Amino acid sequence: MLYTFLVKIVGPFLNLINGRAHIYNRENLPDGNYIIVAPHRTWMDPVLIALAVWPKKFSFMAKKELFKNPIAGRFLKALNAYPVDRKNPGPSAIKTPVKFLRKSDLSTIIFPSGSRYSAKLKGGATLIAKMANVPLVPAVYQGPLSFGKLFSRQPRQIAFGKPIVVERKKRLDEEYQATLEKQMQDAFNQLDHQINPNFKYVMPPKPKDDDF
Repeated sequence: MLYTFLVKIVGPFLNLINGRAHIYNRENLPDGNYIIVAPHRTWMDPVLIALAVWPKKFSFMAKKELFKNPIAGRFLKALNAYPVDRKNPGPSAIKTPVKFLRKSDLSTIIFPSGSRYSAKLKGGATLIAKMANVPLVPAVYQGPLSFGKLFSRQPRQIAFGKPIVVERKKRLDEEYQATLEKQMQDAFNQLDHQINPNFKYVMPPKPKDDDF
């Protein structure tokens, strides 16, 4: 209920201040549930990607510290978010999204680098995809990286790649993991080039307290 309400408020508001988003290759989104994997470039990317695929709904990982405030915690849970300990992720970091993907109509968004301040891909998304038996859908966002810059009218642009299938019968060993990571990174590069051949993401310096 809250998820739908916010989509219907936030989407028109962003269109008003920034114009309509440019969405590429929406036809690549499969039926059923899937995991969108994307480079993490701004704290806004989960919202912007979720808006781009509406009316499909998503669950989200959020760091556990954001749930310490009871009001914020209830708000996040109403938006289908669930807490994850990023420093010491336990089994729930895998089991919770797998449960959402297998037993609900919610897909999920995962940033394989885990942070806006790293480009190194990690293996959580591929394991979740394998266990839930859903494809990975690469995506990239180009556009304003802060709320204030939305008012500059620099367009929001999101592109989706073709689904990457994680073979359930194949062992997710180091070699296969490296193959999947290369497929994701190659897809990110191709999608960035499709939107803007001259695009180059400049990674910001990491602050002492990484909030997102």
